Order: sequence, then structure tokens, then C-alpha cells
Amino acid sequence: MNVFVTSIQSVLAILIMIAIGYFTQGLGWFDEKFSGSISKLIMKVALPASIFMAMMKYFKPDQLAKLSSGLVYTIISILVGYVISWLEIKAFKVPRGRRGLMMTAINGANTVFIGMPLNIALFGQISVPYLLVYYIVNTIIIWTLGVWVIAADDPTIDKKKGQKVKFDLSHLILAPLWGFIVALPFIYIPWLKTHLLVNFVSMTLTDVGGLVTPLSLIYIGIILKQFGISSIKIDFHLILTLIGRFIISPVIMAVIVFAGLKMGIQMNGIFHKTLIIQAATPTLAVLPILASNYHSDVKFATNVVVATSTLFIVVVPVIMVLQSI
Repeated sequence: MNVFVTSIQSVLAILIMIAIGYFTQGLGWFDEKFSGSISKLIMKVALPASIFMAMMKYFKPDQLAKLSSGLVYTIISILVGYVISWLEIKAFKVPRGRRGLMMTAINGANTVFIGMPLNIALFGQISVPYLLVYYIVNTIIIWTLGVWVIAADDPTIDKKKGQKVKFDLSHLILAPLWGFIVALPFIYIPWLKTHLLVNFVSMTLTDVGGLVTPLSLIYIGIILKQFGISSIKIDFHLILTLIGRFIISPVIMAVIVFAGLKMGIQMNGIFHKTLIIQAATPTLAVLPILASNYHSDVKFATNVVVATSTLFIVVVPVIMVLQSI
């Protein structure tokens, strides 16, 4: 019961910050450009700083071998998820324009704007290196396989006429990943950390990185208000997507983690809880943008983002309790 209360309290703290963004947006405090600006501030400044300092504080060279198992688990989990979601869209004859969106929505997590603040609220800053494992794999797969699946489902492409799918490889190295990449030399070369990472630099980056959680959650509230919670339209395909994202995806991860433990592959308790929680976070917030780029069902993509971003408040406490059994 204590676990349930703790997880409820953590989610309520997150919900309050989301509500601040939601209601202030409703009061007309922000213009149309604000959400885009705050998104850039988080993605290109605050998040890289947060990841860099988390790496400095919690990541040690001897941890690499321990984190590698999480990399393997995440890769297997997401790829298995794509196979299952592919079978799902075939079995239920999902039409073009939704198939790619469903597959990517089920397997692509919103690790930045919801996954990170949620994980920190539940497990603390010490969980950040574990979250980074999921984030890196999730990001690479989204911007390669995920985008390709959506692009291949473009209903305007006539494959019979030889038209080909195109997608942008520049998305592979996002700004947040640079926080991880730049941190690696400081971790493996102690001289750099001693001489270049002086106190005022560390303090500045720590304070800037501290903006990630509150700004991300306020941003979610703003987006939810812009989308309109009342605009969610529940249909059969949305229900299938929700089942895939909130039930099938974390179950796959849990089974893989459990199998690894049975085979003697040891993993920190917070590590495997982080992987399972991340596997059940809401779908990627850019799904409607990808839908628009590849002429898919933008309304459906928006419904998926709003529905998963709303229902995760109920899902997370349930998963936390199940993990404590």
C-alpha cells in the first residue's frame, strides 16, 4: 500500500505542474509561438545540460558493462514490440495512413517530456543513467525504423508507379544526445573533469539542467490545452494502440528482464523498474508532426498523444504496485 501511495503522490506532483501549464494556457498567458520556444529551450539547452551533469554525477566507467544489459533488453523489447504491433495491424486490417502511426505509437516513448520527469520523481536523479539507456535506444529506433514505418505507410505514395519512401537522417543526432556524447571524454579522462569542469561551470549547468522537469511538465499542460482533452475521440484503433502502449509494451519488457534475471544476469532494482516504466510512458509527442509530414491521419495521431498523455497518470501507479509484488 505504501508503494501505491508513494507513486500516487509522485504522479500528483507531476499532475499539478502539468495543470499549471494547462490553466495558464487557458488564461491566454502564452501566444502560439511560446510552446515551440519552450520546447526548443528544453531540447537544445536544458536537457543536454541535465544529461551532462547526471552523467558526471552518477555515471562511472565501470558501469558500462552493467548498463550494456539494459541496452540489449531495450533493443529486444522494442523490436519484439514492432513485430507484435505489425501482426496486430494485419489481424485487424488497419487502413493505410494509420498502420505506421499505430506501430510507432505503441513502441515509441515520450522519454524526454514525460519519461524523464516521471522517472526522477519516482526514483530520483540516480535513475538518470538507466533512463539514458532507454532514451538512446528509443530515440535511434524512432528516427530510423519508426519514421520509415510511417513513411512507408504514406497513403499518397503509389508503389506500383515506383515511388519511393524518403526520411530525414539528420534526426539521428538530437541535441539531448550531445549531452551524453560530450560527457564521455570527461568521464574517461579524469584530467578534463578536474581542469575544465570548474565549480561555476558545474553550478551553471546544474541550475540550467534543473529546468527540465518543471518546464517539461508545464509544456505538456500547454500542449494538452492546445490539443483539447475534450477532442479525444475513442475508436477501436485508438483502443488497440492504448493496449499496445500501456499493456503489451511494458509486459514485453518485464518478461525480458525477468528472463535475464533467471539466466543470472544481475541488474540494479532501479534499473529494471526504470526500463519497465519507460516502456509504458506516453507515446512520442511529435507523432502528429510525423503524420503531417507523411500524409497520414493527423487527427488520429493527435488523439493518441492526448489519450496516452492523459491516461499515463492512472497507468503508472498500477505498474509501480505490480513491480512491488
